[in-house]
Amino acid sequence: MRGKGAARVAYRLLPPTPALAALAAVLATLLSGCQGHADAPVGDARPATALPAGYGAQFLAVGECSSFGTTSFTEVPCTSERAAARVAARYDGTTTDGPLCPPATDFVLHISEQRPQDDEDGDGAIPRGYACMRNLEPPHPGDPGGGGGPRTMPGDCVYDSGGGQVRETACDGSGRRKPQYEVTKAVAERSECPASTVLYVELGGRRPVGCARPE
Repeated sequence: MRGKGAARVAYRLLPPTPALAALAAVLATLLSGCQGHADAPVGDARPATALPAGYGAQFLAVGECSSFGTTSFTEVPCTSERAAARVAARYDGTTTDGPLCPPATDFVLHISEQRPQDDEDGDGAIPRGYACMRNLEPPHPGDPGGGGGPRTMPGDCVYDSGGGQVRETACDGSGRRKPQYEVTKAVAERSECPASTVLYVELGGRRPVGCARPE
């Protein structure tokens, strides 16, 4: 996902079934695994050629910080004036196969595998993985209603982006597009959604169905 600073989660809307036509209910199917608001960084992280003393054994481990960049991000001390976000969770592999980021995640950094040619014992290798990042200062697009982050959750809002899709936007109307639906509840099955539900959003996790009502 190099350079996809405005990547968002998109959903495909299917025609409502006759039984739910009165409510204009639609089923939303998750198409993409990463999202963010218009200015949220979602990209690649790379290690510096030489890490300062005090860094942990793992590149971008939990609790460590990164700078912001245009196409790449580097690990920096959290006390540095360049520090912009902290690692809330860190996993090996890809976001498709790995665990979900915590709900408060603002954006995701994808870490490419790196194996130095002169590293015989493998202790300098960096495995492929991803870091779930939380901005050190507001705004926090990953918060409920914030209009971004890698996860959609209760309290988030979406709008119809055309072509049978909807995208997340800030619930307070501060985003580029006004909200049309709000996800009010996460449940295990569609039948558990309240009667006011007109949109079903796939959230993932133990409660994969999001119940959305008109905003």
